[in-house]
Amino acid sequence: MANQSGTTADLSAQILHALSHKDSIKSSSEFPTLPSTTVKSALDTLASRSMIKYETDTKEDVILEEEGEGILKDGSHEVRILHALQKEMEGLSLSELEDVIGDKKAVQLGSGKGFKNKWFSKEKSGKLVAKTTGDVEDVTRDQLRIVQQKHTYPDSKVVAELKKRKLVKTQKVISYTVYKDKEYALEIAKLQTDLTEEMLESGTWKTATFKKYNFNSLGSDQNAGALHPLNKVRHEFRQIFFEMGFEEMPTNKYVETGFWNFDALFVPQQHPARDLQDTFYISDPKVADRPYAESEEDSADYEAYWNNVKEVHQEGKYGSIGYRYPWAANESLRLVLRTHTTAISTAMLHKLASKKGPDGRPPPAKYFSIDRVFRNETVDATHLAEFHQVEGVIADYGLSLGGLMEFMRIFFTKMGIEDLRFKPAYNPYTEPSMEIFSFHKGLNKLVEIGNSGMFRPEMLEAMGLPKDMVVFGWGLSLERPTMIKYKVNNIRELLGHKVDLSFIEKNPAVRLEKA
Repeated sequence: MANQSGTTADLSAQILHALSHKDSIKSSSEFPTLPSTTVKSALDTLASRSMIKYETDTKEDVILEEEGEGILKDGSHEVRILHALQKEMEGLSLSELEDVIGDKKAVQLGSGKGFKNKWFSKEKSGKLVAKTTGDVEDVTRDQLRIVQQKHTYPDSKVVAELKKRKLVKTQKVISYTVYKDKEYALEIAKLQTDLTEEMLESGTWKTATFKKYNFNSLGSDQNAGALHPLNKVRHEFRQIFFEMGFEEMPTNKYVETGFWNFDALFVPQQHPARDLQDTFYISDPKVADRPYAESEEDSADYEAYWNNVKEVHQEGKYGSIGYRYPWAANESLRLVLRTHTTAISTAMLHKLASKKGPDGRPPPAKYFSIDRVFRNETVDATHLAEFHQVEGVIADYGLSLGGLMEFMRIFFTKMGIEDLRFKPAYNPYTEPSMEIFSFHKGLNKLVEIGNSGMFRPEMLEAMGLPKDMVVFGWGLSLERPTMIKYKVNNIRELLGHKVDLSFIEKNPAVRLEKA
């Protein structure tokens, strides 16, 4: 047996020396105590130089568990109980046996085997009495002795029984049969990795042995940047919108006035969404100027729009009775972190109202945006105070609620999300309104993935859009579809300080299963 060493270089030399007088060697015989991974590392080094070749041998050894080693030392539970009962002519109760044997579990298991072998019986008094006076063969102990010596047992049924009793376990053992190869030598030649200028000048390159290229080895980690999963899904969403003929809206304004964020959307100034517990308000400055036009000729239009919004809230207009409360201009000018990108959609629809198509009316339009919004939410597994909203708006003539539902099915099918569920809902600026649900396999429940509806006349006509123009609007978070696609159950593991950077680096680009 070779002297065993801990380093791969020393072990490689020992393997070569062991082969010097033999055609082949067995690693299990030469290096019985070394881990197979250590032996394989040395063998691979030698095999890469064509100095040796080897074959892998795999087998399963049967080895003793801790309880099995105890039985091998002291005897089986049933035989120990029998010996204890043979010493007490009047027998022993189970509690007395536990005191003698010192192991409650051993008494429970051994008594069952003893009754089966008819070695002892139970009297009316409850005591166990030995029925066998002579010595008995301890079959279990003999079986375990063979297992200890040979690491196997000829009868597989016996092995299965011993495993069931948790006396033995099987262990995979890997060993190697090693042979000499064409470049075999007792010493390992130093391999050159580079052809240097000095070698060319001296001519030593002619006799040098060069290390072969390993074309199967992986390249070193380049530590390159990686797109966040949210950005990957966002890219796919943008492609869907562009494919369906949408125009992207500018979303670079995180701070909005209450006018665009709430009032223009027909959200009353007493609505709970405008409370501090739902909306983040800016402290400095607290208020903004009134909405104004970029050009002087449009200023009258903006003034009319401001007054229309005030009237539709305060007195009612366009067939609506309004909310009938004193509308406050200062409340409308308070600055907030936008709670939805619908504030941008409103501004875009207001600009659309001033455009004229060939028929003198505003032309049909499709807008979308994907960007951050902010709400004073309680953070949990499915909610964050800062998240991304995907929003789409379609303005056209002759649209209906059925058309909105069908469009939602087409839109979400392009993302690979099918079998939608619609639920009636309330939004101040859409009527009718619907929440959209889809089944999340990770959370094992229906999850709301979007909200939708048809914008109210109080909102559209106030900005100058004609009565027969209908506008669909819908929104969904970017996080929830991303969670579904990447099987993330907690939104805090997707965005925020708890995100694992390796999750971002290693996850592949998402591909929405477009139908």
